[in-house]
Amino acid sequence: MFKSIVLFVLAGLAEIGGGYLVWLWLREDKPFWYGIIGSFILVFYGIIPTLQSFPSFGRVYAAYGGVFIILAVLWGWGIDKKAPDLYDWLGAMICLIGVSIMLWAPRS
Repeated sequence: MFKSIVLFVLAGLAEIGGGYLVWLWLREDKPFWYGIIGSFILVFYGIIPTLQSFPSFGRVYAAYGGVFIILAVLWGWGIDKKAPDLYDWLGAMICLIGVSIMLWAPRS
């Protein structure tokens, strides 16, 4: 379970961080190399989920989507300095519950 959580967090940080660098390059006139580095990070993001031990691609990516939402709220708070409100936290908690059910519910 610890490995799964670490991989989800790494994938989220790679996706958000890489996308953020491309955003800065294209939307905020940062140097070209921001976009190049961001693009390489996004390629790395595409590889990370394949390291998960879950057999189903769809289930892994669906669960990752919930983790991504939580990380995006935290990124917005920490990097963009936009404090989450009650509904951001409530939505993030619902996503966390959904991810937990999808990944660790007993199946036959």
